[in-house]
Amino acid sequence: MISAIDVVKEYRTEGRVRRAVNGVSFNVARGEKLALIGRNGAGKSTLIRLLGGVELPTSGTIEQTMSVSWPLALQGGFQGSLTGNDNMRFIARIYNKSFDDIKAYVEDFAELGRYLSEPVRVYSIGMRARFAFALSLAIDFDCYLIDEVIAAGDQRFHRRSHEELFEKRADRSLILASHMGEIIKSYCSRALLMHHGRGSLFNDVDLALQAYNDL
Repeated sequence: MISAIDVVKEYRTEGRVRRAVNGVSFNVARGEKLALIGRNGAGKSTLIRLLGGVELPTSGTIEQTMSVSWPLALQGGFQGSLTGNDNMRFIARIYNKSFDDIKAYVEDFAELGRYLSEPVRVYSIGMRARFAFALSLAIDFDCYLIDEVIAAGDQRFHRRSHEELFEKRADRSLILASHMGEIIKSYCSRALLMHHGRGSLFNDVDLALQAYNDL
């Protein structure tokens, strides 16, 4: 279970306070797939970072009783000056996993070939998405946080992503931030609509998407 309780995140810029997340509360049960939807700047990516522990909330609490992935985003979370292989070594050390096992999985899934020996900064957006996705799936998490990354790549990547997340890991939780209505309807059973930092929870994804389109 993940429980967000009255979560607030504020940023101070030039002496002013901007509230990116404003009193958001929700739960995600084991195995549940939750969509985060909203316009750009609504607070989706900030909330994903809070759930992944990349940032701490200004107030409120986030309680977790299951392991949660780092946020998978198109920008990745990697050291751009390091090669793909070196980034994998770093993750293997952090999570006490076999580098060889992680590398074998990423090589098969991401299909980046010689680029794994190149700095991540030279990767295209699609290559970075495949690398981030594969590396996260190489670690066994109870819940995966995905920020738009599943929409990147070609049809083969989409098919393999669906197989890995929704067939092989059907019992895992997923929090997916996306603008793609078809992806949300295919993958998620509930949705949290973010608007100006506030969240409205919908048990019907179609109603959530209708409310999103009406903003």
